[in-house]
Amino acid sequence: MSEKKLVAQRDAYGLALVELGKVNPNVAVLDADVSKSTKTVHFAQEFPKRFFNFGIAEQNMMAAAAGMAKSGMIPFVNTFSFLATYRAADQLRSSVVYPKANVKIAATYGGLSDSFDGPTHQSIADLSMVRALPGLTVVVPADAVEVEKALPVLANYNGPVWFRLSRNPSPVIYGDDYEFTIGKASILQEGPDLTLISIGTMLGRVMEAAELLRKEGLKPTVMSISTLKPLDQESILAAARKTGALVTVEEHTILGGLGAAVCETVADQYPTPVKRVGIPDTFADTGPYEELLDRYGLSVQDIVKAAKEAHALKK
Repeated sequence: MSEKKLVAQRDAYGLALVELGKVNPNVAVLDADVSKSTKTVHFAQEFPKRFFNFGIAEQNMMAAAAGMAKSGMIPFVNTFSFLATYRAADQLRSSVVYPKANVKIAATYGGLSDSFDGPTHQSIADLSMVRALPGLTVVVPADAVEVEKALPVLANYNGPVWFRLSRNPSPVIYGDDYEFTIGKASILQEGPDLTLISIGTMLGRVMEAAELLRKEGLKPTVMSISTLKPLDQESILAAARKTGALVTVEEHTILGGLGAAVCETVADQYPTPVKRVGIPDTFADTGPYEELLDRYGLSVQDIVKAAKEAHALKK
């Protein structure tokens, strides 16, 4: 695989947010005293009257965003994913999602990307929680380009959105011609033997695994699911029918996230072997990000191994 440019999603988000603010005067940005980490500091400098720092008060921030939305603004709530998921859970559910408030939650430092702050800050079960909230759109971009392309689409969408971002640099996969559509998967490679289904920044590792599999004679389809909810069931079922075996890859616990969503889909409509690659039912240690991914089952070789096992289970 050729060397890919590495760009952190949070950096792309911070710059794209400024561009969004230039064209949409209704966009407001709320932060919980972590603007240098979430990169909303750029928006704060450009549009100080539309930037609100709530301090370490995530519950208040979420509730205030709901009020702003009812007043016609488009508030973007920014904090670490574990704080938006757990600390502000009641306000997220009752003030934002239940009344269908037009609030966009940028939940950064998703997965293991807050690696050195340990299990209290790592967000390995956030997607399973927010996916269960009725009517909440859940978007997990694959790279910096998809962040930039998705942001204006999400701003124009009327309803609550969960936008999960990663802290660390990851490979840039898409080109400038990429178009983001809510609820639509992307097919990056076509192959008849099995389908690798990725979500978020794991797409870079999935592409590496696909290359290794091809060298060994297996030709996989590679699919990226950037919208976990609403899920592109049509594309998943088409891949199941075409290739007969699926592998899901997620920087998240294997419980309740992408793997669960895919299993639910095929179990209901077209039973197909599925192998789930993700974090096992455990808290992770503290340490370097890439090393933690490898330690907790997300190495390229883990994906290759799961692909061979899924292929062996084909009817």
